[in-house]
Amino acid sequence: MAKKTNVLFAAFECAPFLKTGGLGDVAGALPAALKSDDMDCRVILPLLSQIPAKYKEKMKYVEHYDVDLGWRKQYCGLFTMRMGGVTYYFLDNEFYFKRAAIYGEFDDGERVAYFSMAVLETIRHIAKNFRPDILHANDWHTALIPVFLREKFNGDPLYDRIKTVFTIHNLKFQGQYSAYMTGDVLGLQGTPAEGQMIHDGAVNFLQGAVIYSDAVTTVSPTYAEEICRPEYGEGLEGLFQSRKYKLSGIINGIDTKSYDPATDKALVVNYDASTLKKKRENKLALQKEMGLNEDPGVPVFGMVGRLTMQKGANLVSDLMGRFMSRNMQVVVLGTGDHVYEEALGQAAFSSGGKVSASISFNEGLARRIYAGADVFLMPSLFEPCGLAQMISMRYGTLPLVRETGGLSDTVKGYWDHGEEADGFSFKDFDASGLSNAVDQALNLWFDHPDIWKKLQSNATGRNFSWEESAEEYRKLYRSLL
Repeated sequence: MAKKTNVLFAAFECAPFLKTGGLGDVAGALPAALKSDDMDCRVILPLLSQIPAKYKEKMKYVEHYDVDLGWRKQYCGLFTMRMGGVTYYFLDNEFYFKRAAIYGEFDDGERVAYFSMAVLETIRHIAKNFRPDILHANDWHTALIPVFLREKFNGDPLYDRIKTVFTIHNLKFQGQYSAYMTGDVLGLQGTPAEGQMIHDGAVNFLQGAVIYSDAVTTVSPTYAEEICRPEYGEGLEGLFQSRKYKLSGIINGIDTKSYDPATDKALVVNYDASTLKKKRENKLALQKEMGLNEDPGVPVFGMVGRLTMQKGANLVSDLMGRFMSRNMQVVVLGTGDHVYEEALGQAAFSSGGKVSASISFNEGLARRIYAGADVFLMPSLFEPCGLAQMISMRYGTLPLVRETGGLSDTVKGYWDHGEEADGFSFKDFDASGLSNAVDQALNLWFDHPDIWKKLQSNATGRNFSWEESAEEYRKLYRSLL
C-alpha cells in the first residue's frame, strides 16, 4: 500500500472551536474534506482562552517542552483531541494565549511568532505517529512557519523533506512591524530573511511567507490574478508578479450540511430544490419578522455582512432613496462603519415598511434572510472568495454581485449568460452599476417569471461542497512531493 500523504494544517482559528471570519470556516471544513485513503490532514491551533470549556474538557494532555524564540525560552503544552474524524493539536502557553481578545493585542507580532515556532518544534513531538509531508500555513498569523522552517531547521532530516503551502485569506492584514523585531523577537538577524522580509522599512510577515513557501494560494482563481495588480495588491503586487510561477487560486467551499434549506432549523418552513414554492412562506415570515409590508409579490433584496465600503455598503446607502421609489423591499443585517449603520437605519425608519435594517448580527436571522429573500446583495469592492453568495444560491436566492475575486468565479450574471445564469452582476464599483443590475433583476421578476425560475433552478443546481476544492488542494500537495 502506498504511503499516506500527511498534511499539517496550521491556523490561528478554526470552527467550531473559534471563528471570527472565513479563515475559521476554511480551517473547520477543509481538513475533513481532505481526509482520504491516501491522505491524512491534521490541524494545529493555539489553545486560546476563548475556546469554549466544552471543547477544552475533551482535550488530552500529551506533554510539554520548551520553544526558543529569539533570546526567549518559552513553555509549550501539547494537547490533542479527535473530532469529526480529524485529529487536532492545541498548543498551550497562557502568557501568549490567555488574553482578553483573539487579535489586536499589543504584542500580536510576538504571539504569532511564538505560535509559528511552536508549530515547528511540535513536529519533533508528534513525529513518531505523524510526520508531515506538507505544512499548510494560513494568513499572516502563521506566515513565519515557512520562514522559520528554512532558516531555523535547515539541515535537520526531519524537516528538510517538508514542503510548505501558504494560503492568503485576507491580504489586508500582513503582519507589519518594526524592523527591530527581525533580530530581537524572530532571531533572524544575519540570515537571508532579514533583508527579504523588509518592505517599506518594516518587517512584513506575509511577504516572508510568499518568498519562502513552496506554493502560495489565494481563495479564488480571479483573486490570485487581481493581487498582481496595484488596485488589489495592497503594496505587494510586485512581489506577487515575481512569484506567479507558484501562485494559484482555489475557491472555497461551503458546509452543505449546515447550510441546507431542507434541514435548517432556523427556517420557518424547510424546502429543497424540488419544493422551491415553499420559499414563499419563509418570505412572508421574514417580512413579518422585519416589519416589512407582507406581500409575496414584491421582491425582497437581502444583505448580510459587514457594513463597510469593501462590502459595498456605501453603494447601497447611496441608492436607498432610489430603491424606496421602486417596487421592491430591502432587508439589511450586519454591523460596521457608523456612517453606513446610521444611513441604513434612517432609511428603514422613513421607508414605510419597504426597508428594514438590523444593526447587529444574528446567525438565525441571517439564515432566514438567505431563505426568505429573492435576491442577495453582495456589491463588494473586492472579495477574495466570499461564502454568502454560494449559500444564497443553495437557498434558491439569486445573488447580485460585483464582478471581482471569488464573486466572478462563482456567479454567472444574467447580462453575460442569459438563461444559463444563476444570478446578476455588474462590473464597475459605482452606484450606477449596482442600480442597473437591480433594475435588471426587477425586470425579470415582474416581466419574465419563467426565466426567473430557470435562474433559480440553475442556482440550486450548483455544487459548492468542499469536495471539489479539496481535490484541487490534493493535486497541489502531490505536485510538490
